[in-house]
Amino acid sequence: MTSTPPDVDSPPAGLATLLSQVSAQRMEATVHELARDHYTGRRVGTPGGRAAATWLAERLRELSADVELDSFPVADVRELYATPVLEWSAGGQVLRLEHRRDFVEHLASAELPDPRTAPLAAASEADLGGRWVLAAAGDWARACERAEAHGAAGVLTARGTDSEGWMPKMIAGPAARAVPIIALHPDRHTHLAEALAAGPVQVTGSMPLRQVSADGHNVHARFPAPSHAGGAGSGPRVLLTAHYDGVGDDPSMRLPAAADNASGVAAVLEAARVLTAVPALRAGLSVAFLDAEESGAWGSAHHAPALPADTLVINLDGAAHLHEAASVEAGGPAHALLATLDQAARLVGVPLRAGAMASDNRRYAAVDLASIGVGMGMPGYQTPAETPDRVQPNTLMAAARLLVATVMLLNA
Repeated sequence: MTSTPPDVDSPPAGLATLLSQVSAQRMEATVHELARDHYTGRRVGTPGGRAAATWLAERLRELSADVELDSFPVADVRELYATPVLEWSAGGQVLRLEHRRDFVEHLASAELPDPRTAPLAAASEADLGGRWVLAAAGDWARACERAEAHGAAGVLTARGTDSEGWMPKMIAGPAARAVPIIALHPDRHTHLAEALAAGPVQVTGSMPLRQVSADGHNVHARFPAPSHAGGAGSGPRVLLTAHYDGVGDDPSMRLPAAADNASGVAAVLEAARVLTAVPALRAGLSVAFLDAEESGAWGSAHHAPALPADTLVINLDGAAHLHEAASVEAGGPAHALLATLDQAARLVGVPLRAGAMASDNRRYAAVDLASIGVGMGMPGYQTPAETPDRVQPNTLMAAARLLVATVMLLNA
């Protein structure tokens, strides 16, 4: 789907005035707030995550919303409780690697709290007992099977980086194996293979990674239609959603999660502020700021089954860098909602394109709600480089204006 420059008949009355009330400054302030050290990356189940939920609930109450914090259990969250170690020695030289630049935790790793030193072996060797095993690229699962069968010390595999050389953090993944697994930057993996081909290599590594259970907290807000609005509450039910959680700080490194998804939260909050001031808003407007998306979209999975079947859901995950077009994914009976979003995009001049949005929108679509996911870029995604200064004010404006225009078209 591609939108074209504005050329739309009969935009809703007063829409231009409403759009002029959208404030980039307010949204930037929200992004900066949620990216503060105080919230420690907003991982589910942490004091920082709960503090973010409390702060958002306060902002929604300031808009006269009926606000509820809804808790739910979350399992199997990966928690890195100390900075892992990886180094190797060959030919009398020792190379110490940097976490998130040279290596990273593999989400299927067994816990290894203390550094373990052992010789390195190629995965194809006959005797892997007590040794670190170097898996061929893309073959970590089979290497793990052999390592587990032989009682190996652990497995080293390769994993790619982002365009800036970071290895992004994740906290949800496959079931844990019986051996520690460490993922190396592809260049480091190649260098290690070359060193092993040239002679003996000793590897020292730790992986202080465990799986924990946590309590998530969704923030739900319902906005009453103005009592003086003709036909108040007679319009469609519209739910705007964005997840507020992040992957959380590392033990010695900040991951501020400004783009993913403080930016989306900021745009939804600003759209709600503008829309709730509309005197004739007939649409039933609600907002959900969701927890535990990074752990497997637990918050939306908990919320979706409780919604009325006619709820229209728009989920915003990332509003930091609109490059060429916003990515849009529709699910459930969303044909009419998608057409309305496309019309709104043409009204406000936001280009759209069909693209995968693997976020909370899919949980709503899975229970047959009309659901659309929208994404507008996340520079520094899940790395220390995901800072507030990289969230573009014009992208925040585009996202909030798109939401406002869509709801107003639904309200017409």
